[in-house]
Amino acid sequence: MEPFRIEIPQDALDDLRRRLAATRWPDQVPGSWERGVPLDYLRELAEYWRTSYDWRAAEARLNELPQFVTEIDGTNVHFVHVRSPEADAVPLIISHAWPGSMVEFLDVVGPLTDPRAHGGDPAEAFHVVIPSIPGFGFSGPTAGPGWGIDRIAAAWAELMRRLGYDRYIPQGGDIGNWITLALSGSDPDHILGTHLNFLITPPPADPAELAGLTEVELARLDLLPVFLGDLSGYMQIQATRPQTLAYGLTDSPVGQLAWIIEKYWEWTDSAKSPEDAVDRDRLLTNVMIYWLTATAGSSAGFYYEMADRLPTAVPPPPTPPPLPVRLGVAVFPRDLAQPVRHFADQAFPNIVHWSEYDRGGHFAALEQPELFVADLRKFRRTLTR
Repeated sequence: MEPFRIEIPQDALDDLRRRLAATRWPDQVPGSWERGVPLDYLRELAEYWRTSYDWRAAEARLNELPQFVTEIDGTNVHFVHVRSPEADAVPLIISHAWPGSMVEFLDVVGPLTDPRAHGGDPAEAFHVVIPSIPGFGFSGPTAGPGWGIDRIAAAWAELMRRLGYDRYIPQGGDIGNWITLALSGSDPDHILGTHLNFLITPPPADPAELAGLTEVELARLDLLPVFLGDLSGYMQIQATRPQTLAYGLTDSPVGQLAWIIEKYWEWTDSAKSPEDAVDRDRLLTNVMIYWLTATAGSSAGFYYEMADRLPTAVPPPPTPPPLPVRLGVAVFPRDLAQPVRHFADQAFPNIVHWSEYDRGGHFAALEQPELFVADLRKFRRTLTR
């Protein structure tokens, strides 16, 4: 394991500004977000990116976290590793997803690792590990194909073994959910419990099973068809033609920006723009990681590797076996999919913790870091009962 520090050459930043200044803009049919990111909004955001955004400040903030890189199964894995000052801290590995990165968790690392310094109980501390998925960000492109969910889960188990953590909690949202569940199913002897902030409970085939559900629960079941019918275009492309997509996103910073920023609009607890939910500079720092590492294509290729597990798969993915570990679930109201407890209990009989919040969306740690941290602490308490 080698220490890693982010040091982007100035030439790369100058090139970015030149490309932004030379953007060839499309026209737009009058409207708002229904056809995609509005032209006026994106032009203003791109100009801010070019003239006002400070990458060096963001780089310094990222470098406050101890980072490392190691080779696992023939590919590089970049990861953040922050040990708690508390001797009895519980190891925690957090899996991001697309279009996420370590940036999502900047505001939760301190409270998780050092609750004493953040007004919390030192008995609820965590050692935090945040790996970058192979093909994403500073892990860089993979050396070859085949990096799907199960292989990543095996890499995470190996990473925790190398770090000396015999028992730990995996946490995930979005496709980090799939990684986390696969890790928990394949390495249960080393899992204290599993925490998710994203879970899909598809509508049942038998309409009779809907009897007794509340209006809120029925509305939740309707979210998945809406996602598959209107919001899943990015997933369809990335799961089928990631290489073709890569050319445009790797060559055009505005293309990369639009491809990611649309998701922060659709999936966050926002009203008029993504910045209602997430700080503008933090959004751009996340985009910068994809741009500066040229991993638009390799991160999209992750969907190609797991196409048989996506909700759009034909035939649909099989129901996984019951999880052999205790499970905690946090539900945020503006997520792109929200579970129904009744069906979640059928699929996961070991649920020991369930929280529902009145604010927040898909990027829980980024949008509502206090709630995210508090929920992990609550879940940890259930594991000691």
